[in-house]
Amino acid sequence: MTSSVPSAAIDLGKTRCRLLLTDGDERIRIDGDGAPGLASSQGVDAAVAAIDALLRHVDATLAHLGVGAAGAWVAPEEAGMLARRLAARTGASVVVASDVVTAHLGALGGEAGTLLIAGTGAAALGVDAGGARLVDGWGPDLGDFGSGSWLGREMLRAVVRADVGLGPETALTRVVTERVGAASVIPSWIARDEPLARRLATLAPSVLDAAEDGDVVARGIADEAVRLLTASAAAASSSVAVAVHGGLMDHPWFRAKLGASLVTAGRTVVPAAGDALDGALLLSRRTDLPHERFAHRAE
Repeated sequence: MTSSVPSAAIDLGKTRCRLLLTDGDERIRIDGDGAPGLASSQGVDAAVAAIDALLRHVDATLAHLGVGAAGAWVAPEEAGMLARRLAARTGASVVVASDVVTAHLGALGGEAGTLLIAGTGAAALGVDAGGARLVDGWGPDLGDFGSGSWLGREMLRAVVRADVGLGPETALTRVVTERVGAASVIPSWIARDEPLARRLATLAPSVLDAAEDGDVVARGIADEAVRLLTASAAAASSSVAVAVHGGLMDHPWFRAKLGASLVTAGRTVVPAAGDALDGALLLSRRTDLPHERFAHRAE
């Protein structure tokens, strides 16, 4: 590495945790497991553990550490606590914000517009001259409409309904039998003592594959996901520019469907300038951005 003092960025989601270490032109990335979210029980402890597992691989003194953490928007006190604990742990100047905020910064480079996130969870953050508005990001029990966890939940609902004759037969039954088990075991699978949103989201690609292949039930679920995500983006801001990212965008068929829906809603889909790691780095180095109101800093 060069002789400069390196900086790091963390993107802490519910499924995975990513670290980006920068030193001059050199960029090193390390991936690990995520955490349930700062708003959950013992959320700060879980976040520290997930981040610390990656920081152990960093053999350097950090100048700045920017963190985007799931749940920070609705748990500001916990976000501040996380910033203080990480500052004490690293000796760096630390900033913690919602992962939605850092993702917006990275995607739009600090400019106005809307970021629509469609991953394990779902949220739309709009930033314009009128301020900032977050739509959804409410977690799998209350919201995350159109997300991977939402798709997985709707898939299981369709299968248990079909099993007792309350819904039409669907190719999803075979997929669920292979991945989860018979319809009768789905309630116990749901009740397992493991992060549910993450497990549900692992089923989402199968829903989208079945929808693309023409299964009527799966197509209905996917169409509703597109409608819900589009509605969230439209409600977040009147800004025309919308950047979209998240794990669901790895599915080409679904990405095309969502893009077409956003265009029909009068939005322009713009390519993301960067990701949440880039946004966390930007927030760690600048305090003059409109996103500063959502930043929790500690030395």
